[in-house]
Amino acid sequence: MHSKGGKNMISKEDLLTKAGKPAEDALRLHPFYRGKIQILPRCCVRSLDDFAIWYTPGVAEPCKVIKQNKEVVYEYTSKWNSVAVVSDGTRVLGLGDIGPEAAMPVMEGKALLFKYLGGIDAVPICLDTKDPEEIIRTVKILQPSFGGINLEDIAQPKCFTILERLRQEMEIPVWHDDQQGTAAVTLAGVINALKLVGKEIDKVKVAMIGAGAANICIARILMAAGVTPGNIIMTDSKGILNPDRIELKGTHPEKWEICEKTNAAGTAGGISEAMRGADIVIALSTPGPNVLQKEWIQTMADDAVVFACANPVPEIWPWEAKEAGARIVATGRSDFPNQINNSLGFPAIFRGALDVRAKTITDEMCIAAAQELARYAEDNAVRRLFDSHYG
Repeated sequence: MHSKGGKNMISKEDLLTKAGKPAEDALRLHPFYRGKIQILPRCCVRSLDDFAIWYTPGVAEPCKVIKQNKEVVYEYTSKWNSVAVVSDGTRVLGLGDIGPEAAMPVMEGKALLFKYLGGIDAVPICLDTKDPEEIIRTVKILQPSFGGINLEDIAQPKCFTILERLRQEMEIPVWHDDQQGTAAVTLAGVINALKLVGKEIDKVKVAMIGAGAANICIARILMAAGVTPGNIIMTDSKGILNPDRIELKGTHPEKWEICEKTNAAGTAGGISEAMRGADIVIALSTPGPNVLQKEWIQTMADDAVVFACANPVPEIWPWEAKEAGARIVATGRSDFPNQINNSLGFPAIFRGALDVRAKTITDEMCIAAAQELARYAEDNAVRRLFDSHYG
């Protein structure tokens, strides 16, 4: 593999060392800073006299105004710009059920991204329960304090039920970033990848590796955006989803819906069979490497597109996918080229939802955001190309 400019060779050992550096730095810097976020005053405090405005006795007047009309809480408090990042720690990155305490670094990181990329004040809330009804009740009673709810790293199938119930029963937008955020950003990547390889969205065959919340929502959004349902083949840990997988009918209704809608050719088998002849592979499964094999990529269609997005390690190293013949390769990591990660979407999507006081975030809103993100990435690439030639 060549470095920029194609002059110096970068060894695979150097690439692997570089890939391990973020983990090494994280272990050193997390205890150094003792967390990633903090709360700071928004208002002006010039002297102790100002406390009479921001706290007692002056604060009683805004309280009385809000009591008469609770909607003005958005004008008198920080509710307009506050989001709760809620998790039970049952499906954290590729680490699985690690518990609420171990989930805190991720939720703090999410709050950091909300602030840095969207100007939104986010509070990590890790719940010491796995009971869907307790999670639903807890989130509902938090509603007065927040302008929106970001559900994060909750295992399926309960994540689907929790999201749907809260969207129906709450008056503020509730969004599951692992589903909707990942789907929006993945669609944006698909849109631009297809432009580069010159293929039509309704003609491509898509192999989806992993049948968790992310890929199931991605499949739904892809179909809504124009991918032919029968051209999608999805695998879980037991193989390709198809109508013969009747064990899913009662326990995993979302998976069963995929069984009924996709795989028109009736392909059976596992990952290798799903990838054969595919134009695009979208993998959000088990952390790699070696979950996707180079020889499987070699069986894909010409100008293959590979999204290997497991965290913290992709299903295949990007340089290996390129060696196997993939035209476009993306991962979920910010330290590799072509990041496909929900962090590219959720800060701006939530920013917009909060600014207009949306009651929910629909699939149509996600598709519109994906189209705009794709357009921005394309325009930005053109600007960089222009600057490199004429700057």
